[in-house]
Amino acid sequence: MIVDDPTAHRSRWHWRTLDNAAGGLALDLGLYAVSATFAAITAVTSTLLPHRAWGAVAAVGYLLATLTVIVQLLLRRRSPTSRLTGLPARWAVTGLAWATTTLLPLAWQSIDRAGGRTDRAQEEVLVVEQAGSRLLEHGTPYLGRDAIAALPPGEQLMGYTPYQPGMAMFGLPRALLDTWWTDSRVWFAVGTALALALAVAALRRTPATAGQATTAATHRRDAALLRGVQAATVLPICALTLATGGDDLPVLALCLLALAFAAADRPGRAGLAVGLAGALKLFAWPVALVLIVWGLTRRAGTRVAVGAIGLPIAALLPALLVDRDALTENVLRFPLGHGLVTSPAQSPFPGYLIASALPAGRLIAAGLLVAVGVAIAVRLARRPPRTAVATALICGYGLLAAIALMPSTRFGYLLYPLALLTWAPALHRPGDTPTAAAADEGSGRTTSA
Repeated sequence: MIVDDPTAHRSRWHWRTLDNAAGGLALDLGLYAVSATFAAITAVTSTLLPHRAWGAVAAVGYLLATLTVIVQLLLRRRSPTSRLTGLPARWAVTGLAWATTTLLPLAWQSIDRAGGRTDRAQEEVLVVEQAGSRLLEHGTPYLGRDAIAALPPGEQLMGYTPYQPGMAMFGLPRALLDTWWTDSRVWFAVGTALALALAVAALRRTPATAGQATTAATHRRDAALLRGVQAATVLPICALTLATGGDDLPVLALCLLALAFAAADRPGRAGLAVGLAGALKLFAWPVALVLIVWGLTRRAGTRVAVGAIGLPIAALLPALLVDRDALTENVLRFPLGHGLVTSPAQSPFPGYLIASALPAGRLIAAGLLVAVGVAIAVRLARRPPRTAVATALICGYGLLAAIALMPSTRFGYLLYPLALLTWAPALHRPGDTPTAAAADEGSGRTTSA
C-alpha cells in the first residue's frame, strides 16, 4: 500500500498557500520589494562598477513594480474580480519589471560602453566577443597555451574562453560591426527572450482533458508558469547577470525550454533545445543526461540523445579539427584548475572553503563532488524520472549540490537551480489529479506493506 508522507503534504500546502495568497499578489509584492532593496544595496556597496550601475537603474524599476502591486492589492480589496488584479495583469507587471530592471540597464550600459566607457561590462562580455572574432578569423574561438603564455601576465586570464564553441556565436555581431546593439549582452537577451517565449507557448499548448477541474488546474499551471518566468527574468540574480554579463541566461532559458518540451511530450525537441544549451556551456550537460534518462522511460531515449549529444559534438568538431590543444586548454584544463592562471570564481561555498582551508582540500572537495554524482546516478538507475516535473527537480537539486561542492564557483551560478526548481510546478499537465502530481514529483512518498 502507498502511504502519503504528511510532512511532504504540509510542505507543499504551506508553499501553495503562500504562493496563492491574495491571488499571487502577496508573493509578487515580496519579490519586488526585496529585489528593490537588493538593487539599492548593490548600487551603494558593490565593488564591481557594472553592478553598481545596474543597481542604480534596477532599484527604480523594482520600486515601480512594488508600487504597482500595492495598487493592485488595494484594487483587489475593493473588487476581487477586477481584471487589473488577475493573472494577465500580473504578466504585464512582470514584463514591465523585466524591461526596467534588465533590458533598460543592459541597453544603457551597452550604449555607454560603445561611447568609450570601459567600466560598463563584465569580463565575460569581452571574452565572448573576442571568441567571436577568433572564430571569424581563425575558425576556432580558442587561443592555444603558447599564445596565452605570450600575453602580458595581466591579460592571460582574458585569453581563456572557458565555454563551449557555440558561445562564440553571440560574439560574432561585434566582430562584424562595432556598435551598441552588437554588444554580446544584447544577443544574450534576444536568445533568452526567444527561448522563454517558446517555452511558455509549448506549455500553454499542452493538451488536457475537458472539465471544470481541468480549467482550475490550467489556471494553477499558468500561475506557476508566471512564477517560473519571474524566477528566470526579474529575480535579481538573473536580472543582474543578464544586464552586466549575461552568458548564463540563454543556457538557462534553453534548459527550461527543453523541460517544457518534455512536459509537452516532445522528446525530440527537448533533445534539440538542451543540445543547443550544451553547445554553449557545460552547465547544460547534466540536464541533458537526466533528460536522456527521462526519454528512456518513454522509449524515446534515442530521439532525445540525437540532439542532446549530437549538437554539442557537432559544435566541438570544427574547433577540435582546427586546434585540438587549444580546445583542451580552454574547455578542460582551465576549468579544472590546470591553466596558466586560476579562475576568479571563488565564492565561499563549502567546496571552495574545503579546497582552500584543508590539507588536500581540493581532493576532498572533488571526492565529495564525485560522491554526489554517484548518488544521483544511483537515483536515476533505481528510480528514473518519468515526468518533466521529476526531471526538473533532479536537475535543480543536483546542480545545487554540485555548485555548493565545486572548488571554483560563484554565487551567480545559483540562478540555475533556483530557476529549475521554480519552473518545476509549471510542468504539471493540466488535468493531472493531485495524487498523480505528487507521484510525478517523486518526493514525499513512502511504501509500506
